[in-house]
Amino acid sequence: MTSIKFKGISVVRYAFIFRFLKQKNYRFNPFSSTVLTWGRKSDVKGHSAICVEDGFIRSVGLGVHLNQPLSLVFDKSGIYFDATKPSDLENILNNTQFDNDLCSRAASIRNDLIKLGISKYNVGGNINFDLPSDKIIILVPGQVEGDASIQFGSLTIKTNQQLLVNVCKANPDAYIIYKPHPDVVAGERDKGNCQLASSELADLVITDVSIDQIINVVDEVHTITSLAGFEALLRGKKVVTYGMPFYAGWGLTTDMETCIRRKRVLLLEELIAGTLILYPTYLDPFSHKICTVERVINIINEQRKILTPKVTVYQSLLLLLKKVKRAYLNKFF
Repeated sequence: MTSIKFKGISVVRYAFIFRFLKQKNYRFNPFSSTVLTWGRKSDVKGHSAICVEDGFIRSVGLGVHLNQPLSLVFDKSGIYFDATKPSDLENILNNTQFDNDLCSRAASIRNDLIKLGISKYNVGGNINFDLPSDKIIILVPGQVEGDASIQFGSLTIKTNQQLLVNVCKANPDAYIIYKPHPDVVAGERDKGNCQLASSELADLVITDVSIDQIINVVDEVHTITSLAGFEALLRGKKVVTYGMPFYAGWGLTTDMETCIRRKRVLLLEELIAGTLILYPTYLDPFSHKICTVERVINIINEQRKILTPKVTVYQSLLLLLKKVKRAYLNKFF
């Protein structure tokens, strides 16, 4: 049993993580020297810290719509999106000796993700694209510009417009597809600003399309630090990074920045093993027990078959709480 106290964990986020805490034997103690915080370590001085964040295969539906996560990461060193310091994931990728069994398991997971079309949020529909056959097709996934993954994951490129300008300049003959971040399209982040000025630089702007489908029809993905880059690697696409996401610096991507801490050249199966098997914690939503990534993949695949997902009373209460909080902040601040 590990005693912890909380910092920066809202009621809504606690509702997301309390079953994980129980299964990991974390117990609340206001006098504990270990602080559990959401996202990056901030203002946690004089204490050891455990940083919590969504995992990479999360749910059917967005977190901002309060869909319960099926995976979280608990990081005692840093957090995976903060390239300014080591994280447990970076340490895993730097130091683990990935044996044949683990790599075979990773390869099987990769095949399942591709075959089933599973990604982090599993949102968006499928449409038919009429794309030019005589040009390189590049996907530029938009990110939440106020997100810490850009602030602490990129030294120079900080906005979607800057990214698009650089991609267009380096690839003048390519066909550029821009996909705004789903949280922004949903109006829940960056004040719902889809960066329309940025989108004018692209040949095509898409919104309600699954990331899996659009990656499958492009040749390359150019990103600051988006998880779409990792999902593109799984699908055998060329990935160019303009920041330093967790999957960059291992010899699998073309990188505009460097990280001297990342000392190994990895196989794709090794990156998958560290990122999807060893680093996250997965929770079965039916048994409320810790489970494997394979189990979560199967659950998400079944959940997507439900045409009208059930909104629970629990989820409705969390949504109401979120709306009340937002109304209060808008009125007084």
